[in-house]
Amino acid sequence: MNKFIICIAFACTAIFSPPLCAQQKILLPEARFKTGNDLSWKEKDLNDSQWTTIRTDRIWENQGFSSYDGYAWYRIHFYLPSSLIEKSYLKDSICFNLSKIDDADETYLNGTLIGKTGSFPESSSGYQSYYDVLRNYKISVKNSALKWDQENVLAIRVYDGSSSGGIYEGTPYISNIDLIDYVTLQQSAVKNNYTVTLKNSSHVFVKGRLTIKVLDTEQENDKTIKEISENINLQAFGQKTNTLNIPVNKRACLMASFVESHTGKVKELEIATPYILTPSSPATPKINGAKVFGVRPQSPFLFRIPATGKKPLHYAISNLPAGLSLDEETGIITGSLSESGDYKMKFIVTNSLGKAERDFTVKVGDLLATTPPMGWNSWNCWGLSVTEDKVKSSAQSLLDKGLADHGWTYINIDDSWENGERASSGDILANEKFPDMKALGDWLHQKGLRFGIYSSPGTKTCGNYLGSYQHEKQDASTYANWGVDYLKYDWCSYGDVFAQENDNSTSAYMKPYQVMEKALRDQKRDIVYSLCQYGMKDVWEWSAAVDGNCWRTTGDITDTWQSLKSIGFNQDKLYPFAKPGHWNDPDMLIVGRVGWGDNLHPTHLTPDEQYTHISLWSLLSSPLLIGCDISGMDDFTLSLLTNDEVIGVNQDPLGKQAKRLLEKGDWQVWAKELEDGSYAVGIFNLGDKTDTTEINWSELGLPAATNVRDLWRQKELNVKGNLFRTKVASHGVTLVKLER
Repeated sequence: MNKFIICIAFACTAIFSPPLCAQQKILLPEARFKTGNDLSWKEKDLNDSQWTTIRTDRIWENQGFSSYDGYAWYRIHFYLPSSLIEKSYLKDSICFNLSKIDDADETYLNGTLIGKTGSFPESSSGYQSYYDVLRNYKISVKNSALKWDQENVLAIRVYDGSSSGGIYEGTPYISNIDLIDYVTLQQSAVKNNYTVTLKNSSHVFVKGRLTIKVLDTEQENDKTIKEISENINLQAFGQKTNTLNIPVNKRACLMASFVESHTGKVKELEIATPYILTPSSPATPKINGAKVFGVRPQSPFLFRIPATGKKPLHYAISNLPAGLSLDEETGIITGSLSESGDYKMKFIVTNSLGKAERDFTVKVGDLLATTPPMGWNSWNCWGLSVTEDKVKSSAQSLLDKGLADHGWTYINIDDSWENGERASSGDILANEKFPDMKALGDWLHQKGLRFGIYSSPGTKTCGNYLGSYQHEKQDASTYANWGVDYLKYDWCSYGDVFAQENDNSTSAYMKPYQVMEKALRDQKRDIVYSLCQYGMKDVWEWSAAVDGNCWRTTGDITDTWQSLKSIGFNQDKLYPFAKPGHWNDPDMLIVGRVGWGDNLHPTHLTPDEQYTHISLWSLLSSPLLIGCDISGMDDFTLSLLTNDEVIGVNQDPLGKQAKRLLEKGDWQVWAKELEDGSYAVGIFNLGDKTDTTEINWSELGLPAATNVRDLWRQKELNVKGNLFRTKVASHGVTLVKLER
């Protein structure tokens, strides 16, 4: 029986359909694997016994081939029984379902090409990536390449242009094409109205029974809240639709199944619908975000007080130090402070309904990024297609949608802003997509936002634009003149320089980052320094020594559960290195509409996986950089990013990273000590089924709670003592605070 788990966007219309392959399967869970590009490797009789054996449901970077880009081959040996088609109503075709392949592939059966998606660099059309496309290659049962009742070899030539590579997101399989495969169950959503469409794409009549259920899955036992069950007779190319309204404030599951009458085969659809846990912000004033901010003496100071409440708001500061000034209408603080030390003050925000106060400390010294940076980065959204207009759109939306009122402040331009050549003086120039970088920086600063930019210590960036190699001082000076507040410095082509120097010492890995560190230090402006070199040479052990404020610990993340799981839950040994001013960075956020180019799509994470993503990154004290198009952000995504109690875990001034206290089967428990002596605790279910667990706090070394608070729902659970019982969705989380 096929089961398709589909992730949907909340406030936009999206249609998904399952792959065209039936239910009698030959699973292909493993392959022999080799990097390189030799076309003779497609032949059936090639001796591949010495090749590496890897799994076919995950990228090769997670299987010992980290940071490998380029060509590689998979060879899958399988026996093809003629019984595969005996129970079929239709007996003319079989399908090779190869899941998704990052980026382009050619697939050969016993040496014969049977399918191709994307194109390779040497092709006439040039390299084209189709990493997000399902590979379903259909051939006739009479195709001479098939060896019935014999061993066959499927050889898959893959080219990966960058980041993750290989087959991923599901185990490949072979199946017959039957009548049920011409029937699709599709789903579309407009806000909380869900339409299920049953469609017959064949030229023959199809009949069967359709059942649709909506389950409330928040309680201990799932409860059916809506159900439709009816006999269906579909004409050739006909369809039937049903629309249901599903509440947005509770976790629900939409399930649909169609049983085809001739064979009894089933097509199923299951959707975990987006559900909003974050309460609406009160109309009375509320001050959010970080409680501490670091700046160097005499550096330009910029801070926007993040506050919610009915507009207009009025801002005031008690004990505002000399050298700083406040715009009482916008809450933007500017100026500079000359003397080192801690400057304690009180923010005061009022409106027609009340007043809020909060203590705040400015630490003037040598420490920047006293809490993890929060903001937006263009890469996961626009990739190399970013433009000034797109940057401004997300920046304005950060304000208009209220994200800045919760502490989101950086607007970071990733790769592809650079001109093809430097000025005659050697100065770096922006290309035609960014006509005036200084004006853009000024525009952002006027709105209380901070300006981030991207470069590489190599001659070229990862997108093949100009890097900073041997121009570090000039580039740092240019960035400062533009008003840059954040630099992401990506290893990329520095690997070529590194290889030529033939030095594998830690000092050699530090060298390019030390050069830029000194250049940044010479500027009369604070620039947060983000090292991006994918965790090589245990960067967390030495990044602080080169003034690194944050450092990537892994390769690039993608919007899949496998990527999120393999990156996020492998940060457990890094907690000793996280502290104020220095943060482990497991990469940017993958919620909302992403795409790494012009063709955006809703994240492939389920709603529960998105709650896990934000919860875990908050516990890890990771930088929080939104990676989606903010202008098109839906209500569900907005709710994920505006929960001040969850953000408060990330921005806690103590600056500790969570430790993993339990790893047992599919369960993990992570706990982070907070400034007030309480603990934020994430209880994660990494399994494929919703389940209930009971946690004994004392067995994990945690204090008995005087109260347990649900951080996503922002409510007390009235649970005390050592025992805590919770139901957690598949790939989901319960995030609580143990108050003492």
